[in-house]
Amino acid sequence: MSIRLRLTAWYSAILAVTLIIFGSIVYGVIYYNTYDEVEKRIYQQIKRINPLITIDRFTGTVGFTFTKTLNNFEETQIIAQIHDYTTGVNIPDQNLKRLSLIEIPIPSTAPEKVVASLSRIQIDGSPFLLYQAPLTAYDGGPVIGLLQIAAYTKSEQNLLDGLQNILVLGSAIMIIIASSLGLFLAHKSIRPIGKVIEAANQIQKGADLSVRIEYNGPQDEIGQLIGTVNNMLSRMNGFYKELEDAYAAQRRFVSDASHELRTPLTTIRGNVDLLQKMWDKESGDRPNMDEETLQIVSREALGDISDEAKRMSQLVSDMLSLARADTGQTFMKSPVPLEPLVEEVVRRAQFLPHQAEWIIGNLSTLNGVYVFGNKDYLQQMLFIFIENAFKYTPEGQVSLDAFRYQDQIGIRIADTGIGMEKEDVPLIFERFYRADQSRGVTEGIGLGLSIAKWIIEEMDGSIEVVTRVDEGTTFIIWLPMIFPVPLE
Repeated sequence: MSIRLRLTAWYSAILAVTLIIFGSIVYGVIYYNTYDEVEKRIYQQIKRINPLITIDRFTGTVGFTFTKTLNNFEETQIIAQIHDYTTGVNIPDQNLKRLSLIEIPIPSTAPEKVVASLSRIQIDGSPFLLYQAPLTAYDGGPVIGLLQIAAYTKSEQNLLDGLQNILVLGSAIMIIIASSLGLFLAHKSIRPIGKVIEAANQIQKGADLSVRIEYNGPQDEIGQLIGTVNNMLSRMNGFYKELEDAYAAQRRFVSDASHELRTPLTTIRGNVDLLQKMWDKESGDRPNMDEETLQIVSREALGDISDEAKRMSQLVSDMLSLARADTGQTFMKSPVPLEPLVEEVVRRAQFLPHQAEWIIGNLSTLNGVYVFGNKDYLQQMLFIFIENAFKYTPEGQVSLDAFRYQDQIGIRIADTGIGMEKEDVPLIFERFYRADQSRGVTEGIGLGLSIAKWIIEEMDGSIEVVTRVDEGTTFIIWLPMIFPVPLE
C-alpha cells in the first residue's frame, strides 16, 4: 500500500472514531435530556393523581382510588392504572378508559419482588415509558397493589431515530468527503517526494546531476527534505566534476609522462643500437670507421645516454614528489632561518647553466627571519624558480631580492626573458604545461612549477606572478614569518 493510501486510511479511521465518539455523546445527551423531560412529566402527574388505598373497616375490603384524574391525554400523553393484587382487577384512570384498546401489561414477578422502576416498553406497537411502583397499606406492609403510569413517547422516539439517522448518515458522508479530500491532499503533499524519487533514480542511472527539484511550497518537513536533497545533489555534482577533472588530469598526466619518457628512451635505445653495431665486429651493419672515429662516436653516444638517463631520473623524482603530494603526504617542518638558506642558494645558483646576468638584490630584510618549513624543500623550491628564470632568459638579467609586508616575507625572483601571455598564467602551475612558444625550444618537462607550488602551499604560503610578453616574468613567493623568533 502506498503512503498516500495509508495516510488516507489513517485519516479516515481517526475521523470515523472521532465522529462515532462525538455522535454517541450527542445522541446520549439528547436521549438523556429527552427522557428526563418525560420522567419529570410522569413524576408531576404522580403528585397530581396521588393514588390512595381505602380499607372498609367492617368488611376489611381493600379499595384503590385516584385523588385527581390526569390531564387530558392529548395534552400530557400519559395514562395510568392501579392493579389490585388482592382481586386481580385493573383500575384505569380517565385517559386509559378513553383509550380502551390499550392495555398496560402487568409484570409476571411476584408482588413482593416488585420495585419502583422506569422502563421503555411497547404497547400495541407504540412506545411508552412506564413507571411502576408497589402500593402497601402501611409502611412495611405487604404489597397489595401496583401503580403504573405510562407516557407515550412516539414523538421522542421519532426525534431520537431521526437524530440517529442524521448522525449515521452524516458521519458516513463526512468520512467519504474527508477521505476524498484527504487522498487529494495526501497526493498533493507527497507529490514533491515523487520528484525526489525521480532525482534519486537519475542518480542511480548516472544521469545529469545538475537537475534540481523544483519546490515552491512552505518550508515544512517536505520542504526541508527537498532542500537537503538539492544541497546533496549540488555537493555530489561538485564531487562528480572534481572527480571528472581528476580523471582528466590523470589521463593528461599519464599521456604527458609517456610522451616525456618516450623521447629519452628512444634516444637511449638508438644510441645503444648504434654502439652495438659499431663494436660488433661480426655484424654486417657495422659502419666503416677507423678506431679513432669509433671512439669519438662512442663517447658522444655515451654522453647522450648519460644526459637522457639524468633527464629520466629527474622526471621520475619529480613525479614521485607529485605523487606524494596527491596522496596527502607532507614533509617534516621546523623553524628555518631564511638568511643563511637564501645566501646558500644564491651562491650555488651562479654555477647553474645560464646566459643572463645573475643579480643579487637587497637580502638584509631576511636577517633574523624564520619560517616554519623544511630546509631541503625550501632550497628545491627556490632553485626551481631560478632555473626556470635562467631557461627563459636567453639574454638580459635575472635578479633575486627580499622584502617584508606585515607578518609575511616576500622573496622576489625577476627576469627580463621572453615572458608569457596573461592567459597562460593560471596554467603554468599545471603538470607538464609549458607556454606554447617555449615547447620544443626550451628544455624541461613542465613539472618544476607544480612541485614549487605544492611546497609553498604546504608551508601556508602563496605566490604572485607578474608577466608580459618579451619583457619578462616576476615571481613573488610569500611565506608567513614566525613570531617570536625562535631561540637558537
